Amino acid sequence: MKVFYLHCCLLVAVLSACRQKESETLFSLLAPDESGIGFSNDIRQTDSMNILKYMYFYNGGGVGLGDINNDGLTDIFFSGNMVSSKLYLNKGNMQFEDITEKAGVATTGWCTGVAMADLNADGLLDIYVSRAGSPDAAGRANMLFINKGNNTFSESAGAYGLANTGYTTQAAFLDYDKDGDLDVYLLTHDHSPRAVNNLMPVRTHGEAANTDKLFRNEGNGPDGHPVFKNVSAGAGILTEGYGLGVAVNDLNGDGWPDIYVANDFLSNDLLYINNHDGTFTNRIGEYLKHQSYNAMGVDVSDYNNDGFQDIVVLDMLPEDNYRQKIMAAGMSNEKFDFMMQMGYQPQYMRNTLQLNNGDGHFSEIGQLAGIDKTDWSWSPLFADFDNDGYRDLFVSNGHLKDMTDKDFIKYSQHSTMFQEKDEANRALLKMMENLKGVRLPNYVFRNNGDLTFTQAHEWGISQPSYSNGASFADLDNDGDLDLVVNNVNEKAFIYRNESQKLAKNHWLQLSLKGTAANRLALGAKITLKYAGKMQFYEHTLYRGFQSTVGNTVHFGLGTAGAVDTLEILWPDGRTQRMLNVSANHRIVLDEKDAIDPTKTLNPAVKPLFEEVARQYGLDFTHTENSRSDFATHVLMPQTYSTTGPSMAAGDINGDGLDDLFIGGPAGLSATYYLQQANGRFLRRELGLDNACEDAGSLLFDADNDGDLDLYVASGGSEFEAGSPLYTDRLYKNDGKGNFSKDLAALPLMRASKSCVTAADFDRDGDLDLFVGGRLVPGKYPAAPESYVLRNDGGKFTNITASICPALKSIGMVTSALWTDFDGDGRTDLIVAGEWMPVTLFKNTGKQLVNVTASAGLEKTSGWWSSIAGADFDQDGDMDYILGNLGTNTPFRASDKEPLTIYNGDLDGSGLHQSLLSWYIQGKNYPWPSRDALLRQMPRLGKRFFLYDEYAKATVEDVVPADLLHRAMALKSSYFSSSYMENLGKGKFRLKPLPVQAQFAPVRAILPLDCDGDGKLDLVLSGNAYSPDASIGRFDAMYGLCLKGDGKGNFAPLSPTASGLALRGDNRSLVLLKAGGKPSLLIGAANSGKLEVYRHSRATQFVIAHREK
Repeated sequence: MKVFYLHCCLLVAVLSACRQKESETLFSLLAPDESGIGFSNDIRQTDSMNILKYMYFYNGGGVGLGDINNDGLTDIFFSGNMVSSKLYLNKGNMQFEDITEKAGVATTGWCTGVAMADLNADGLLDIYVSRAGSPDAAGRANMLFINKGNNTFSESAGAYGLANTGYTTQAAFLDYDKDGDLDVYLLTHDHSPRAVNNLMPVRTHGEAANTDKLFRNEGNGPDGHPVFKNVSAGAGILTEGYGLGVAVNDLNGDGWPDIYVANDFLSNDLLYINNHDGTFTNRIGEYLKHQSYNAMGVDVSDYNNDGFQDIVVLDMLPEDNYRQKIMAAGMSNEKFDFMMQMGYQPQYMRNTLQLNNGDGHFSEIGQLAGIDKTDWSWSPLFADFDNDGYRDLFVSNGHLKDMTDKDFIKYSQHSTMFQEKDEANRALLKMMENLKGVRLPNYVFRNNGDLTFTQAHEWGISQPSYSNGASFADLDNDGDLDLVVNNVNEKAFIYRNESQKLAKNHWLQLSLKGTAANRLALGAKITLKYAGKMQFYEHTLYRGFQSTVGNTVHFGLGTAGAVDTLEILWPDGRTQRMLNVSANHRIVLDEKDAIDPTKTLNPAVKPLFEEVARQYGLDFTHTENSRSDFATHVLMPQTYSTTGPSMAAGDINGDGLDDLFIGGPAGLSATYYLQQANGRFLRRELGLDNACEDAGSLLFDADNDGDLDLYVASGGSEFEAGSPLYTDRLYKNDGKGNFSKDLAALPLMRASKSCVTAADFDRDGDLDLFVGGRLVPGKYPAAPESYVLRNDGGKFTNITASICPALKSIGMVTSALWTDFDGDGRTDLIVAGEWMPVTLFKNTGKQLVNVTASAGLEKTSGWWSSIAGADFDQDGDMDYILGNLGTNTPFRASDKEPLTIYNGDLDGSGLHQSLLSWYIQGKNYPWPSRDALLRQMPRLGKRFFLYDEYAKATVEDVVPADLLHRAMALKSSYFSSSYMENLGKGKFRLKPLPVQAQFAPVRAILPLDCDGDGKLDLVLSGNAYSPDASIGRFDAMYGLCLKGDGKGNFAPLSPTASGLALRGDNRSLVLLKAGGKPSLLIGAANSGKLEVYRHSRATQFVIAHREK
């Protein structure tokens, strides 16, 4: 009896704990018998309808949220594929009633998207349902349910001109021509035999069936309701695609709605910019650097509260190693290059988060933000679920059949190879019956307020499912946003938000009443200011995937109990302003109360920099050769054949004016520009040693004759290791700017190099050199030779072996700096590179001694690329800024879980190979896909015949223990670009620069006082277009100005404040005197134009103090 009683007590305790735990999650999943919602989007393959008949068979349905009867409660519409769509009336307290039949909204056919709007401006929400799938055109005709009041509807698509029979994914209503009424954009796909991932010219003339449609509202017809006309061709909607997501927002801030289209497969996304004349132009290549490859749903919102709207697009990259390796691999380098040659925009298989810089450019930072991998995903939704004042991110995912399983693809192709088409199709459908699905929990990310997100596992979104369309609204009017999710073969999810019971954050909701034919005020813009913070929101309802969100605008306010100012810009251009608005209630705003906008009394502040290249005649464009290392070295993480351009500034011809040298690629001449008295520049070609790749350049007085000579370091990977074309060159200056090569000045040095830097380290009155070796061509990641060259009267002697043997093979050097880092009066050396720690060599007067460990820097191995020094904290010693890879990459590394490169005979073939590895969920896995690995190590094909076998394999499973033990292993654990503070007594401390400096590799650094406040600031440039296509380009940086506070802290200036827009694959920065003052900031990009900026507010910059 005692045992029984004890068991009962334990059972009660466990159940009590479970209930307590459930109530403490932000979301509670309501059971169908609690909510009254039993909708399930059930699908099953039949002979007449299956994945072979319709490729989007498993894409699922959407959700529409809106108040159909104006009772203040949000109702729910679900679209069904093989079942009727359903309409549920909100009865209050999260109770719903199915009124589908009596409302007259039952559907047939394959319904996809749901768009709610008041089309006839009678004050009642209508429902537009998109249809696709059916081979019969009539079965694809879209449906329009006009609200008659009393919870009944009448299907009227034909009468309104909206019974379009294309394969419509979703509709989005907008007033694109600003005539006061609602037009509609129809997102379209197709199911044709055209191979969706085969490279072919894009059809851009509107002739393709899978071209989207734009219907203009022609006003009321004879029946007293609007009639719509297809104006797609005339409006510039001409480019084909497989549309899965559409967003309507003013993305360039010009007051007119633009259209973002997320396209599946190879077809690029589209960004139709409104031309203000009834037409659009696709300008996505100007605004975005790259996109998602299999683009699914899209949402647009200002997630970082800077007043500019950002874009999130979903793809299907999994989070775990097994799913990544078992599914269809990403793009090969060969296909990527061919894609670029055919005019496609770069795209990668991962979610993308495009941060709006406010100047017409977006930085894609999904990897930095931590939202890039959510598997087979559909609906992204930006919304503030915890009411803390920052919009969080919900992502639905899942797929009933995993058709990307490479083993399934391989087996099905082989087993049906010799069968007739019909027989093969029957066999394939039979095989698919046993194919597993991608059944995973949906994702929800909490916004950290610093551009990043954290997975909020504790919020209660943990149920595995096949989820597609999703939407949000405050269903129970309690001040927080609830979630509704449409699932395949499972009851829909209704998540009640418990925020008001848990966090107690404040909130504000707005109900907007428009005028005339735009009753929902679509396109209205709201700005809140409170407690020193700001939020911005553009009112649009069509978000995520195939869905409509609730039409009440919701703001979380955190701890703020009131809003200082609320400003709304109505669609007609008039404004409304409210002061001291109390939190925690819903207010109604009516467009009829708006007033004409008043002219601002505060003129726009000029940015710090202005672009002036044309004014100075600096018209240089770098041209790179097309060689790629990947053809012969499949598993290298990046190519090394595109090194330039390097730059050097100084008075070349002795006229007292700064000139500019720009290195050339292999096969083309280097270039230099001579400054004229009028400030303009004349171009000259060096015309010497054109066959070499100019990797590093330096203007310095090599022979103490009072003029600047030119040292050019040869690099790249075009040639075999040890080639004479890796010989460096010293060109002596005759004092008038004429260079001649000194064949006897340099020792034999045939390493491929990266940089050269000068200082009188032996204090004998002339400049000595350090020359950094970058790589050994064909033997990545072997350390090349680096050199210390002593100046002996204008001739240089290699003294590396005697003064610092450790420097000879220190690593893959990218940058170096002579500097007195310990303040003893002797010039020391800092060296950084790839797979290297920041390495310090102390000058003892006799030798250079490695003091990295005693300086506290032994655990700083990264992919470093640049160094600059100055006294940033004004304490009298030298501090340093170091450019690194950044954190906007697929790699996550730490001391315990480093990124590793192995090199050696890894498969027993006797050949040397490289293998990159990384940690996922605590285990060390190979980075490459199985296909890429077998191209380099075909012997492993017998051990990993199945993708499943390789997907489970760690590095230790791939490489036998004895071979792995003998292999070289280089590790990197620190990727943040950083401020290195000098603590004195030979000690240093690394501190990451602001997150904006982590967007991409920092390749060049200029310390200078940009604003004349006596405190050193920074200008950074970077990016890298050289990585393997599976990694993707690092391209999110447009130049960055960091304002220093004189204490070693830096704050980013926004692009609109700085004016910098250093586009492309930036490699170098110089500051150049024009008119005798240091006023020109010049950036050079690989395969790009020279970009020249001048200070817009003052006559010159203040240059950081340089060490003697």
